Amino acid sequence: MEDGERMLELRRQGFYCSQILMKMGLELQGKNNPDLMRVMQSLAGGLGFSGEICGALTGGACLLGLYAGKGLPEEQEDPRLLFMIEDLVKWFKAGFGEQYGGITCDRILEDSPKNQMNRCPGLVAGTYQKVKELLVENGFDLTGNIDG
Repeated sequence: MEDGERMLELRRQGFYCSQILMKMGLELQGKNNPDLMRVMQSLAGGLGFSGEICGALTGGACLLGLYAGKGLPEEQEDPRLLFMIEDLVKWFKAGFGEQYGGITCDRILEDSPKNQMNRCPGLVAGTYQKVKELLVENGFDLTGNIDG
């Protein structure tokens, strides 16, 4: 199944932008984590549907963290994480931010359900692709193993 088809299927199952991004990453790693999926819902709609920063962007940052974040006391912090997040934010602002006049859900959607249907799939798919590119460029195997 192609990424776009899988994303659409997840949306039909009731998942939101931030959750879809994380679910896609978890699936690449052969994992399932319902607790993490519940956590990711809080980012949807611009932080709990408050209209703030887009859940595709925050979800993308979290997906980078799934690969490069510190999860156990004995793990070392990976300095690549902050650089990848910085690159993701710059990319998002330069593309979607410029296109829609900002990076908040309120600005992107302009209070229109039609805009959500037309804009959000591209935001999520584009962010997912960019996250995968950043991970590969920085030596991460998308299956969850670190190359370098």
